[in-house]
Amino acid sequence: MKILFIGDVVASLGRKTVSEFLPKLVKEKKIDLVIANIENLAHGKGATTETIEEIRSYGVDVMTSGNHIWFREEIQEILQTDSTIIRPANYPPDLPGYGFTVASARGSKNKKEKVLVINLLGRQWIDQPVGDPFRAVDEILKDQGDKFGAIIVDFHAEATSEKMAMGWYLDGRVTAMLGTHTHVPSADQFVMPKGSAYVSDVGMTGALHSVLGVDPEVIIKAHKFPYPQRFEWVEDGPSMFRSVLVETNKSGFAKSIARIDRSLN
Repeated sequence: MKILFIGDVVASLGRKTVSEFLPKLVKEKKIDLVIANIENLAHGKGATTETIEEIRSYGVDVMTSGNHIWFREEIQEILQTDSTIIRPANYPPDLPGYGFTVASARGSKNKKEKVLVINLLGRQWIDQPVGDPFRAVDEILKDQGDKFGAIIVDFHAEATSEKMAMGWYLDGRVTAMLGTHTHVPSADQFVMPKGSAYVSDVGMTGALHSVLGVDPEVIIKAHKFPYPQRFEWVEDGPSMFRSVLVETNKSGFAKSIARIDRSLN
């Protein structure tokens, strides 16, 4: 099975970049399932029904998120009614939505082509009311046995040390532990000793001439002056498509993990 994970899709330029590359990649690489992080989908913060349906039309099957997913109120109803969109599992259980979902590979016929997708949020340097992500993932994985052909974890976290710790913690228990949130792609993708694929951060799909998607002048002022700055998201110009492709073996572990990065000028 081939699973493509697209890093944080940021604003309209990120969505445009997905439209340019994803349909071609699905055909070229014979991809069975596409997952994308969408917490910055609508003008850099949160997601809307329209933006969700837009990238779904380009071929995204499952959508993960992070701490910014709550930015727009309408997402609460979307999370309750659309099982293809998830929020971090270690948020309190009385919040809308779910922290994991089960997806079917394209043309799937049996359980070995079902994919469990889990979303977690880190706690180091992220000020959110969340519980321990290690215990949260333990609870989800408990008694799963061989129900799935693959298990993919999106760990939305700031600290690389926290992501690496989670990678080693899950090695041999999941197919892939993929980091998101920093918007900066890392080059440390590899298959761990017990068969789980790992990367610290998939990176951002969006504006190249930006600071994490934001107009550089805004961020420069924020670092130089104490005054509040209004974020302006870069909506045109060169962009990058950031993703990783995980290929599984017959046992449901990772055969390989490779970056697929493309530029749109």
